[in-house]
Amino acid sequence: MPYKDAIDARHERIWQMLKHIAGDGQLKDAVNNHMYYGLHKCKNGNWVFREFAPNANKIYLIGDFNNWKRTDAYALKPMGQGNWELKLPAMFLKHGELYKLYIEWPGGGGERLPSYATRVVQDEVTKVFSAQVWDPAKQYNWKHGHAGKRPHPLIYECHIGMATEKEKVGSFEEFRTEVLPRVKALGYDTIQIMALQEHPYYGSFGYQVSNFFALSSRFGTPEEFKALVDDAHGKGIAVIMDIVHSHSVDNVAEGLSEFDGRDNLYFYSGPQGHHPAWGSRCFDYGKDETKYYLLSNVKYWMEEYHIDGFRFDGVTSMLYWDHGLGKDFGNYALYFDGGVDENAVTYLALACRLVKEMNPNGFTIAEDVSGMAGLAAPFEAFGVGFDFRMSMGVADHWIKWIKERSDEQWSMGEVWWELTNKRADEKTISYAECHDQALVGDKTIIFRLMDKEMYFAMNKTSENGIVDRGIALHKLIRLVTAGTAGDGYLNFMGNEFGHPEWIDFPREGNGWSFKYARRQWSLADNDLLRYGCLRDFDAEMVHLIREEGLLSARPELLVADEEKKILIFRRKNCIFALNFSPTGSFADYGVSAPEGTYENVLDSDQTRFNGFGRLVEGEHHTSVPGKCPNGNQAYNHTLLLYLPARCAMVLKKV
Repeated sequence: MPYKDAIDARHERIWQMLKHIAGDGQLKDAVNNHMYYGLHKCKNGNWVFREFAPNANKIYLIGDFNNWKRTDAYALKPMGQGNWELKLPAMFLKHGELYKLYIEWPGGGGERLPSYATRVVQDEVTKVFSAQVWDPAKQYNWKHGHAGKRPHPLIYECHIGMATEKEKVGSFEEFRTEVLPRVKALGYDTIQIMALQEHPYYGSFGYQVSNFFALSSRFGTPEEFKALVDDAHGKGIAVIMDIVHSHSVDNVAEGLSEFDGRDNLYFYSGPQGHHPAWGSRCFDYGKDETKYYLLSNVKYWMEEYHIDGFRFDGVTSMLYWDHGLGKDFGNYALYFDGGVDENAVTYLALACRLVKEMNPNGFTIAEDVSGMAGLAAPFEAFGVGFDFRMSMGVADHWIKWIKERSDEQWSMGEVWWELTNKRADEKTISYAECHDQALVGDKTIIFRLMDKEMYFAMNKTSENGIVDRGIALHKLIRLVTAGTAGDGYLNFMGNEFGHPEWIDFPREGNGWSFKYARRQWSLADNDLLRYGCLRDFDAEMVHLIREEGLLSARPELLVADEEKKILIFRRKNCIFALNFSPTGSFADYGVSAPEGTYENVLDSDQTRFNGFGRLVEGEHHTSVPGKCPNGNQAYNHTLLLYLPARCAMVLKKV
């Protein structure tokens, strides 16, 4: 087997590191840094604070309680091996008080936020971040257990701050009461929440993290987030979060960079410790202190907030010394040669294992564009252990086809190949578009299809060919992407109804406006507009896929008709028939299929989906004996279908 030696060596490295950290026990029992470091209240009501800063000469706790002065009463004591400790009577710290560390090191010193701070807030006037004592009188009482196993997650990707229609930063409570019911109604069984770890710059979408253990306070309190997770679980919705362990902000005042005066406490030294494209710090995954810090972080989020799993961001950047920049990964050798940071591979494998130990139904998703072999294979099968990998090429191909080709040039064979070209032993999450395609400088699918016309012709009474095309293709693209998805499907919030325009966070260039950093739910709720029709189609599509368990079977191609632009495939007990032709409608179009009667259970042309009503909802089609000359001739019966232009339907065997 090619690369067997490299795969065996990788597996052995992971195994040896697991033994190094956990011995003969479980990993989850060995990674408890968050329980030791940081600020903790003891059973007797007193406080203990600990920090890891090997290069420090002195450390002081400064804050509201001592007028931000360095005093002996709040000086930490060195405990050896880089550890520092301070014990304080209960009366010395109060809930809500702000604090920082002042760290002195050879040749200098400065204020720092504790590396294990679990609560960090920003002053509205000065914009300065401080840690905050968080000791509410009433602890949150969990009401619901986890949402259960997700072998085929239907994911609603969301951002708390921009989930409100108001021109402001949305809150956990607003999301819980206003958005969660929408997610439930749409049929998605998992929410993937972005930007939960504290980040200094709101516009970074949460991908420039400064405080890894701190829930971003701009959205609300820890108790409010717990209520959100609890409510989601009560609705049968799993909660996963974007976790950023691929890099850290370069900020000294807020983050880990130069924490104790050195630039390599958790990071690589020199140029390797700085990301050339992101301007951030790169973790040294070979250091024990880094592995313990990050693994403890994984455990903390699952333990403290009952998170069901993680989408690991920037995995490609972690895996390769050159961060994968400028590579097309067309050669398998690139996955096993000297360009791979094997320390990062080992760390990711341990993180995936830890999630399973914490919750056997917990799951992990790798955001990896390289397609590294074995990344989403179980450790027992000599893989890294991710449950899923994001199928990132699918969205790229939709952009390419829409931008570069006329409708008549779309190849049904190519569409099928690019949507289904997945390794049999690797689980993937497909999507037509995620948050990436909605950012300034890019365009959502609906915006690419309609452009400025959507500003003037999204009311139901308007007649506009460009908008009609956009509405029709928006439905077809989503249906064929979800219908061919490997093992899960993802949608970014609002895209299900064709949310207009781009996402542009408040910044100096737009006058710090929130106009484009929000979701206009009212557009979909307005019965005079077409947006609600797209939402309703998406909901019926998701419910159908979920209720029929369609992602539990592989899709089977029946027809890829290049001339007529027809794509038909079978998945479990359903047949998906799509006609991408802009002008051609075809009566009695034959397709070989298993013998039986099929019901039209979903079609994009229903008037309630802003279609033209050319198909009969609920109509039955019975196969006739004989093979069909079109496409796959594996079956001895034929279905004869009416396929209108730019229309799709799903037939369920009854």
